[in-house]
Amino acid sequence: MEHGAGLLQASVVCLLTMVVLVPLAKRLQLGAVLGYLVGGVLIGPSVLGLIAHPASVAQISELGVVMLMFIIGLELSPKRLWLMRRAVFGAGLAQVLLCGAGIGAIAMYLFDQRWNSAVILGLGLALSSTAFALQLLAERHELHSPHGRLAFSILLFQDIAAIPLMALVPLLSGVSRPEMSHGDSVVELLKVVGCVAGLIVGGRYLLRPVLRFVAKSGLQDIFTALALLVVMGSALLMEWVGMSMALGAFIAGVLLADSEYRHAIEAKIEPFKGMLLGLFFLSVGMSANLGLLLESFWVVLGLTVLLLLVKLLLASLVGLFPGHLKPLEALRLGVMLASGGEFAFVVFKIAGDHELFSARVHDLLVLTITLSMALTPLVLLLLSRLIKPAAPEAARAPAETVDAHEARVVIMGMGRVGRIVARILHAQRVPFVAFDTSVEAVELTRNISNLPIYYGNPLHLELLHAARAEQAEFFIIATDDAQANLDTARLIRHRYPHMKVITRARDWQQLHALLDIQAGPVRETFHASLEMGRRVLLGLGLSEEQAELRIQRFRRHDERMLSALYEVASDKDASLKTAHAYYDDLQTLFDNDLREAPITAKEAK
Repeated sequence: MEHGAGLLQASVVCLLTMVVLVPLAKRLQLGAVLGYLVGGVLIGPSVLGLIAHPASVAQISELGVVMLMFIIGLELSPKRLWLMRRAVFGAGLAQVLLCGAGIGAIAMYLFDQRWNSAVILGLGLALSSTAFALQLLAERHELHSPHGRLAFSILLFQDIAAIPLMALVPLLSGVSRPEMSHGDSVVELLKVVGCVAGLIVGGRYLLRPVLRFVAKSGLQDIFTALALLVVMGSALLMEWVGMSMALGAFIAGVLLADSEYRHAIEAKIEPFKGMLLGLFFLSVGMSANLGLLLESFWVVLGLTVLLLLVKLLLASLVGLFPGHLKPLEALRLGVMLASGGEFAFVVFKIAGDHELFSARVHDLLVLTITLSMALTPLVLLLLSRLIKPAAPEAARAPAETVDAHEARVVIMGMGRVGRIVARILHAQRVPFVAFDTSVEAVELTRNISNLPIYYGNPLHLELLHAARAEQAEFFIIATDDAQANLDTARLIRHRYPHMKVITRARDWQQLHALLDIQAGPVRETFHASLEMGRRVLLGLGLSEEQAELRIQRFRRHDERMLSALYEVASDKDASLKTAHAYYDDLQTLFDNDLREAPITAKEAK
């Protein structure tokens, strides 16, 4: 009971810290990550002592890094990587190697670190915080700027590089288990290879049928449970063979990157990832050796300034040459990538466990990375004061360089109507993303085409967020469910007022409701009915010109009638009188046509 009470108390303390300090840090333009770190320091044993044993929190919080790696894996579809290959594997590789070599050399020659420790230290500090940098870019509306897009590519490569770096630590540590014979080592290696192969084969051939089965059940809570099972199960499998849990989650994410369930899974995992990753940063703050900071304040500050200067200089050089940025843009890139990153905490923890660092060196590194994150927003504020911001028109990349992953159109419903719209957009090379709640419709479309359609319900905003739909220009609602269309149109108009909404409308009642919220209604059978009427007129003897003229006249009359009915929609009697008047007017309108060109039966041939 006491253990349960202690866990409950720790949970309440952590949640209260998140709720109070993280919004405050964001309001001060310091970033959420810094809010977590400061909160962890405050509630940890060094200050208030509200949580006396940070290790118990750290065990759970490691799942945040695991889920982050799974989400990153989901983003790494082979097609997207190929489109971004030059920025990711060119500038990204150059930044990691250049910063790793520079920092490693400083650690080895100035601070007398062993070569293997210097390698891990250099590569670990070369990594920047993906969550921290992307959040700063988003808050400053610079995600689509040239340096923002290059920063994203470099951060993506760093996230990929973190996996082999974690695996490299045990190899460079020189720590071996004396009780393990050569035969045992071979068995361990075979276990690793077998588990990785089993994860790949299972993810490719077994996981999709399971996802399909659960999705067809319509039980969203079970789908959430399955998504969590995929992440935690793959992580547990890798931990069982002595590898990093993050490696298993990353592999599982990559295997599902091209799956039709990708966005639905990401939407389910994202809230857990955000909460647990925040808990991870809290645990890092709790474990910070505040006594060491007070004792060696100038040493920590000097190391932090040295780290920021070295990474800023080297990352700016990468932005200038492989990245082809202008000098000021390269400087902004350097500032964004200058701080340490969350994966450095993980890498250095593993390195400490393998005796590559002493406890004091590890604590100094944690304090240095934390302080570098604290100083980065301040450096950005100073930079914005000293340097005039870029012109508004330069904030967005040219149209021809827009990443195809960023859809300009979102389509809800891939039935008869949605598929035609999707084919038109695909033929015009307009990037779009489509969703459908029918597993059969998703599988059918993906089997016969290359279209980007995924399983999921856009009524769940977390799904749209996972698909980056908030950046789209148009939202097409094309399902045959009238109420779902109306509910979705209302949600999109409220949540994304900048987006143009075009909605399939079944009848006049729904048409009027959609007009009320400016949701661009299109009557689903109207155009097909006009075409059928035109063919009948042709078959009854009219020429092409005569039939087309009468159909267009009917269309204009019908549109005027709908506008008039919309004005009196709330008055039933007035609506009936208006409808009768327009029906009589329509007959009078066409009387002259009938006198000029009567419709007669064709001669039988």
